[in-house]
Amino acid sequence: MPNWFHLFPKNTGLSLYAWLIFCLLPFYFVLRYSTPIEITLGIMMIVLFFTIYRLSFIKRGWTVYVSVSLGLIISTGMTLYFGYVYFFLFLAFFIGNIRHFGGFISLYVINIITALTAVGFGFYLQDDMFMMQLPFIVISVIGVCLLPFTVYNRNKQEQLELELRHANERISQLMVTEERQRIARDLHDTLGQKLSLIGLKSDLAEKLVMVRPEQAKAEIGDINRTARLALMEVRELVSDMKGIRLSDELIHIREILDVADITLTVDGTSELEVPLLVENTLSMCLKEAVTNIVKHSQASACDVVIEDREDHVMMRVKDDGDGFPVARDTHSSSGITGMRERLEFINGTLEITSDGGTLVSMQVPKIVQTHRKEAL
Repeated sequence: MPNWFHLFPKNTGLSLYAWLIFCLLPFYFVLRYSTPIEITLGIMMIVLFFTIYRLSFIKRGWTVYVSVSLGLIISTGMTLYFGYVYFFLFLAFFIGNIRHFGGFISLYVINIITALTAVGFGFYLQDDMFMMQLPFIVISVIGVCLLPFTVYNRNKQEQLELELRHANERISQLMVTEERQRIARDLHDTLGQKLSLIGLKSDLAEKLVMVRPEQAKAEIGDINRTARLALMEVRELVSDMKGIRLSDELIHIREILDVADITLTVDGTSELEVPLLVENTLSMCLKEAVTNIVKHSQASACDVVIEDREDHVMMRVKDDGDGFPVARDTHSSSGITGMRERLEFINGTLEITSDGGTLVSMQVPKIVQTHRKEAL
């Protein structure tokens, strides 16, 4: 909201010097062609007009229309009595700042009609004065017609730009939030299985250190290898957050499952004809599925089947472990929730069944790839 002591409105398109000229010019008309009584009356009208005009930028509601009405009366009086028509330009500028379209149109029409009527009568009452400034009067009338729409459209554009800037800031905030969630999922998927395995191996080594030192030493070696592997993956993740190829992930999970004494069987090809985003998503989901096997399944074997079909990619991860209540855990597990969110982002689906082990089925359509081939 403008401060009351700001005489000149901001962002008008006119410099301060132009506003000073427009503000001093009516005093020239009053002082040059009037008697002392007329000068006093004229100065009072000028001061009253600028007071009303400035307050009109501060007031809201019906008081705005009252201020404009009083300004029109004073402008008409200055035109007919002193030959000064330029107050209508001030009112035209103010009307352009009215945001309500109905009020804008109403005051715009009233200002034009009043200005044209006052100028028309002014040629009869102030013929010599009007003829001396005829070019300026014509320019002023054109300004009264065009200035409100210019100011109105400029203000509307500034408002749209402001809303767009706020929207972009909101989008940036949402992107930061989404990126944090993605990094959290990546760290969970990357470190979860390793830290869980390290914990299991540490508990086992602690139990074996006194009764079976050699086996405890082997478990400690597995812990060391798992920790180094986790460190390597975290460095890759933090350094450039690059996408993980499915073939690389298969190598990683094979090492993890070997340490966990789980046999891995892979059927199908890891060289998929899909975008990197899809392959990265499948790799992270495979990592999470294997993490759950190591942490919860008590399995001895894990089968991974990858089918690269014409219209979709299917990947199934099955173990021979204990299974779990699917209806309960698929909604409470953050790992499974992360898998589902990742797949939904690329229009994929996730199905989990648990009967004599657990079967995790992931299917991703090849819509993006198909559209790209058609375009080619």
